[in-house]
Amino acid sequence: MSAPIYGLLLAGGHSKRMQRDKATLEYAGQSQLARAASLLRPLVARLFVSTRPGQEIDPQRAAFERITDRVADLGPLGGIHAALHEHPAAAWLALACDLPFLDAATLQQLIASRQPAKLGTAYRSSSDGMPEPLCALWEPHSVAAVDAWIAAGKHCPRSYMKHHDVALLDLANPRALDNINTAAEDLAARSALDEPGPPVAPRELHVQYFAALRDQAGRSTETVTSAARTPRELYAELRQRHQLALSTEQLRVAVNDDFADWNRPLAAGDSIVFLPPVAGG
Repeated sequence: MSAPIYGLLLAGGHSKRMQRDKATLEYAGQSQLARAASLLRPLVARLFVSTRPGQEIDPQRAAFERITDRVADLGPLGGIHAALHEHPAAAWLALACDLPFLDAATLQQLIASRQPAKLGTAYRSSSDGMPEPLCALWEPHSVAAVDAWIAAGKHCPRSYMKHHDVALLDLANPRALDNINTAAEDLAARSALDEPGPPVAPRELHVQYFAALRDQAGRSTETVTSAARTPRELYAELRQRHQLALSTEQLRVAVNDDFADWNRPLAAGDSIVFLPPVAGG
């Protein structure tokens, strides 16, 4: 008989690249942690949140049963390691809490395709074919292999799965496991999901126009007060204001003298340059 499946929401990270707690980011009125819990809870016997020491009293995490890392600074593998030791008779569906495109069907397919004789069951990444350990089943008998991996000074759960006997599945929804680590990725995800981002207070931004844009705007520079979160949103405002003819697909953008993504977050005082194509050859 297969071991029961417990759920583990991995929410013990520092969110250094995001510079704010990813678990608290809201999509469709729910924090990412609450959304992940709502998808996972109906599919598992018990649900826990993985935390690092000191996070136990965080209000969002305190609403759940928690398992605290036993070994510091192991990243997500530390949470999985602690769970395997906390309830050694259970298999664990470990799930990152920063997957805004995740759907219930992806979790259901993972459980339906479980291979308990192997050390785990996971998806192949749709981008590079590598295992995706942060939406994966970890069988109880994987604990010895995980302990040995950590004892050897290795902390990467993806590399662990690559080098151990883990069943790999293909994703039906290729974006289901796209995660977000930066403010720019958060904005891009919201754009793809047609999800409004958090409001931004208006601040001064410095804009430069070149070539055809300069002629259409009737100026080469201006300072604007705008709540635009990205160059894309700023250009949409300015395009309407100045009746600019070119679309973002026809332009490049630079922020503070570096070429930038159209979804790069903007900050007060940034200098933005919109660059049309160069005429001639």
